[in-house]
Amino acid sequence: MKNIVFVPNIDLGDDRNSSYSYSIKSWKYFCDKYDCELLVWEDLLFPIEQMKITWQRYYLFDILDANKIEYDQILMVDADTIVHPDCPNFFTETDRKYCGVMNDGDYEWVLRSIRGFGDILFEGKRIKPWNYINGGFQIVNETHKDFFSEMKGYYLENQDKIIETIKELRTATDQTILNFMLVEHNIDVKILPQCYNLSDLWRKNLLYVSKECWWEDDLINLYNSGWVYHFNAIPKNTELNRDANYWLQTVYKELYNYRRPNEGSILLRNG
Repeated sequence: MKNIVFVPNIDLGDDRNSSYSYSIKSWKYFCDKYDCELLVWEDLLFPIEQMKITWQRYYLFDILDANKIEYDQILMVDADTIVHPDCPNFFTETDRKYCGVMNDGDYEWVLRSIRGFGDILFEGKRIKPWNYINGGFQIVNETHKDFFSEMKGYYLENQDKIIETIKELRTATDQTILNFMLVEHNIDVKILPQCYNLSDLWRKNLLYVSKECWWEDDLINLYNSGWVYHFNAIPKNTELNRDANYWLQTVYKELYNYRRPNEGSILLRNG
């Protein structure tokens, strides 16, 4: 059985995924290099008004079973990422545990989210922010099937309250609840190095998004900082128009200019 890289790539008609093909090409290169399978999920299971994509991805094992796909370990990764062509095979570093990367970005956002969700949904409990993982890079295996069922069940039982809380707190959909649930269900999580999900890049002064930036308009620091670049939370800028789509194209073309990865992948059906 092969390891799998699972990439949600849902077209919602808002141009957000117009450059996700570059992400998919980069992950195809990784998969070819390490004999993994790339699975691209393109069909909603539920209307987006009923359940956001970030929640629908916890139907991962249902999708794999419906498509009769065998697997060993699975990376569930966001489509606004580019993996460096020289990235090591992180599947060898998991110890077969539930793996993620610490969300090392907007600490105020994380702490506000922990307080808010803790008070409203988890009886005033708190979790440690230094063990708080980003939902855009999760490695799991068959032993985590039951936990994903718990995640799905929790959403279905608390859907209205979750939606109201997200609007009130102005925070993400599944990520903080995921971290609370990992603690509630005593999941043994291994925190992988930040290099495998380098997120909030503009806050780290690694992306030149405005002429007001004091650092160089150069990507050498980005390439020296990690292996997987996550272009989340990039502000829209009318001056330079360097949004996530711009960076996905630019970084892919720089890194893969002289490489020709096979662009094939398995497109999943709902089953």
